[in-house]
Formats: sequence, structure tokens, C-alpha cells
Amino acid sequence: MSRARVARRIAAGAAYGGGGIGLVGVAAVGVVLAEVQLAKRSVGGGVAPLPPAADGLYGRGFDGVPLRLAMLGDSTAAGQGVRRVGQTPGALLASGLAQVAERSVELSNVALPGARSDDLERQVALLLAQPGGAPDACVIMIGANDVTHRMPPTRSVRYLSEAVRLLRAEGTEVVVGTCPDLGTIEPVYQPLRWLARRLSRQLAAAQTIVAVENGARTVSLGDLLGPEFAENPREMFGADNYHPSAEGYATAAMAVLPTVCAVLGVWPEPERLDARRREGMLPVAVAAAEAASEAGTEVTGARAPWALLRHRRRRRVQEPAPPDPAA
Repeated sequence: MSRARVARRIAAGAAYGGGGIGLVGVAAVGVVLAEVQLAKRSVGGGVAPLPPAADGLYGRGFDGVPLRLAMLGDSTAAGQGVRRVGQTPGALLASGLAQVAERSVELSNVALPGARSDDLERQVALLLAQPGGAPDACVIMIGANDVTHRMPPTRSVRYLSEAVRLLRAEGTEVVVGTCPDLGTIEPVYQPLRWLARRLSRQLAAAQTIVAVENGARTVSLGDLLGPEFAENPREMFGADNYHPSAEGYATAAMAVLPTVCAVLGVWPEPERLDARRREGMLPVAVAAAEAASEAGTEVTGARAPWALLRHRRRRRVQEPAPPDPAA
């Protein structure tokens, strides 16, 4: 069965309450679990530091009412693995958005290391309960722990779908960084590497379908946003060989930033599709499957059942100065 059809089945199962659709058989799951335990023992000669708190005001030299940006999700959204605030993806995105929009940006990060998609309900409630109400835009990065903890993919995407729906109902623009390719983790060997890649890419495609159908845009994190991770794993992964390094997070932020700017209407490039970059309109499930195979690809909803697939030019982001505490 093609990845597009599998992703559509998962999304349909989430919509209609199914929970039993699996991506590999019971015997294969047993192999995965055995290999995961071996990988855990071999991952890292170090320990990833807890993510530094990045909440605060970025681009404080700009005038006007600040844009409000929020981060939700797991350790990748939180920035686990780096030691400085400015190295976290939230700080990088907030600083980059401020520079593009020429407005200050107030960042709130409610992401939790180790979180699975069933924690999104709590995170959304926490975010919406903050003073000032719903933010202008949210970035959600989630899915890796769903795969490693064997959460049924229909449940996983159901939680994501509901989180996106709630945020969009509040008028918040949403960008989802879909499940990263777990086959890029260096200590993971075959057959787990192949299975991890298959599972994570199929989940990423299903996440894309439900996110787009609920009014969000997605950016494929894939192999953590570029061949750099495969070619330079020692540089792109952090001390534990599992979470991204500072350079890894910068690469991720560089790919997500254009879409965050676009949903807020501040991206300087025109929104028209460019056939030279293999952009076009495709059925949602097909666009989702293609995006899952190529990191950094954006999918945006169009007239159902169609979606726009884009390969935006990445914008390099610089490590910002420490933020002012959020007001």
C-alpha cells in the first residue's frame, strides 16, 4: 500500500474514532522493541541538558504591538540538548520573525520534553489560559515519542487534529513541524533504522493530512531538515546523540521560519507557486506523502481535497541576544 493511502487511512481512522490501525505487524514490533532497548543503551556518551527557558520579548528595538508566537510539542520544540537560550528553536524563530516582520515578538513556550500527542490538550489549555488570550501563531513539533512509545497512529493524529482545531477556532495561525525521521539517529541499526524511518514518515504524512484539513500548514522535519544530519551526525546531533545540537536546531528553524512568516503575511516572497522548484497543487494525501519524503517541504490547504506543496527558500537565522522577560 502506498504511503499516501496509508496516511489517508490513518487520518480517516482518527476522524471516525478508530484506534487499531497499525503500520507493522506484531512480530515486527517485537523486533523494534528489542532494537530500541539496544539503541537506548548505545545512545550518547553524554546527557542532554534540560532546555533553557526562552520565553520573552525578541526584537525589542522594533516599534509597535508585538506579535505573539508560541511553541508546543516535545523536547524538539522545547530545545532540549542545547545550553543557551538563543540556541533553542523557539528563540531562533522568534528572533527571525522579528527581523522579517520588523516587529518585536513575544515568545511563549509550553512544550514539554518527553511529551506525546496526548499532552497537546494540556499544552493548548495552558497556552490559552495565559494573559492576552490566543497567540498570533503557534508552532507544534510532535510525534517522535508517539512512535517510540507505540501510540496507535490514529490516536496520535486525533490529538493533533483536535489541538489544531482548538487553536484555529481562537484565530491562531498554526504551523506543524511533522514527525522527524527517527532513522537518522546514529546509534540505531538495522532493522530498526528501516522500521523507524517507515513509521515516522507514515505518521508525518498522516499528521500533514489532519493538520491541513483543520486549517494549519505543515513543514516536513524529515531527517531533521536536511542531508546535513546524515552527512555530519557528530555536528548536527547533541551530546546524547539523540537531540539536535545548536547547529541542528538552527537548521530546523531555518526551514520552519518562512512558513511562520507566510501564515502571518510577512514573508517577502510572493505566494505564487514556482514550477522550477517542483511546487504545485496535489491531492492532500499525495502532497502529504511527498512532503514526508523530502525535509523542509511545506503543505498548505487549498480547495478540498487539494493542497499546495511548496519548497520555500530557507532563511538563515542567527542566535539572538537573551530576551527581555515576557510582559
